[in-house]
Amino acid sequence: QVQLVESGGGAVQPGGSLRLSCAASGIIFSIYKMAWYRQAPGKQRDLVAHIISGGSTNYADSVKGRFTISRDNAKNTVYLQMNSLKPEDTAVYYCKFIGDTSKGYLELWGQGTPVTVSS
Repeated sequence: QVQLVESGGGAVQPGGSLRLSCAASGIIFSIYKMAWYRQAPGKQRDLVAHIISGGSTNYADSVKGRFTISRDNAKNTVYLQMNSLKPEDTAVYYCKFIGDTSKGYLELWGQGTPVTVSS
C-alpha cells in the first residue's frame, strides 16, 4: 500500500522561504506525475506545480519564478522550494501522486501541510 508523508510546512514572514517534502513509500513500479496543490480557506484546491516522469515541470502563473518543484527519484520524494513568500501563499499544501503500483494505477493525495505567511 502506497503512502505519502508530507513535511516542511509552517509559519513564515513575507519574503521568507520554506521547503516542502512529500515522500512516497510502498511498492511503486513507476511514477507518472507528482504535484503540489494548495487550498486556501473558503477556496478550491488549485494546482501549484507538477513534475512528470521525464522531469518536465509546470507552474501556476502566481508562483512562477518563486517556487521550484524537484524530485529525488531514488527516494520517491518530491520537493517544493518556496521563496519570496507572500501572504496570498497562505494555504494548506497537498501532495499528489500518480503512478503504477502493486495495486495498479493509483492517484493518491497526501494529508496536507499548512503554510502561513504573515507578519
